[in-house]
Amino acid sequence: MSVTYPKIMTRIGFEAFILTLPKATLVRQWRDDSVAKIGGKVFALLDRDPGEVWLKVSDMAYELLTELEGVRPAPYFARAGWVAISVASPLDGDEVEAYLREAHRIVAGKLTRKVRAELGLG
Repeated sequence: MSVTYPKIMTRIGFEAFILTLPKATLVRQWRDDSVAKIGGKVFALLDRDPGEVWLKVSDMAYELLTELEGVRPAPYFARAGWVAISVASPLDGDEVEAYLREAHRIVAGKLTRKVRAELGLG
C-alpha cells in the first residue's frame, strides 16, 4: 500500500510553493534541509522528504497547533514560536500552505524598514 503525502510535505512541492511567495528565497543548509528565507531571515524549512514542515507561527497558533496530533514544538526553534508539522498531522496541504504564507508575513513584518524597502515590500 502506497502512502500519499500532501505535496507541500515533499521537497519538490515545498520548494515550488515557497518560490511563489513574494521575495522568498531558498537555500539548502544544515542537513540538506530546504530552508525558506525572506530578507535573509528564516521563516520555514522542510526537514527531510517527505517530512516535517517547520515554521514560525503566531502565539495563538502555537498554542492551538501544538495540541494536535502530529504537530510539536520545533526543535531548537520552539522558543521563537515555531512548530513542526509532520505528515501525520490532520492538517491538509492547503492548511499547511496557509500557515506558510502567514510565517512569511510574520517574518517579513519583522524586517527593518530599510530591508523591506529594498525588497519592495510595502
